[in-house]
Amino acid sequence: MVKSSLKFFHAYIREMVDVGGPNFPKTISTKLGIKLGKLYKKRGLANDLEEGITEMYEALNATLNIKKIDESTMEINVEHPNKGFCPIGGKNNPSNADLFQVNVCIPYTLGFVNEINPDFKYKAKIKHCIVADDGKTCNYTLNLIKK
Repeated sequence: MVKSSLKFFHAYIREMVDVGGPNFPKTISTKLGIKLGKLYKKRGLANDLEEGITEMYEALNATLNIKKIDESTMEINVEHPNKGFCPIGGKNNPSNADLFQVNVCIPYTLGFVNEINPDFKYKAKIKHCIVADDGKTCNYTLNLIKK
């Protein structure tokens, strides 16, 4: 069931890009991240940025390590339980990596963190991705830019 659901989700993302252009799935992913951020704040699950990010990935059954590089940079390491499988992007398939990073993962995460802590603008850069690299770990940097 999970496999066919992911195939549907992947086809749906591709279709959104084909029909509405690349900004269409980005906009939806951003809005969904914002909605989750609002829900987490309302339920007291995200009293600060680190707690919110931790809760978001624990919901995906992932183990998280957040390392502050400096005042404006966090390195986020997300380890999923199954090697070669991402709960969003599916199994290792480098040709799908960019599609999900650009249209789902980054916009969703940025919508979420902007809602949790709107005092900053954020930029995310993915360094390692299960869909691209066939590991168990997604790793990205999150840059915080004071508004």
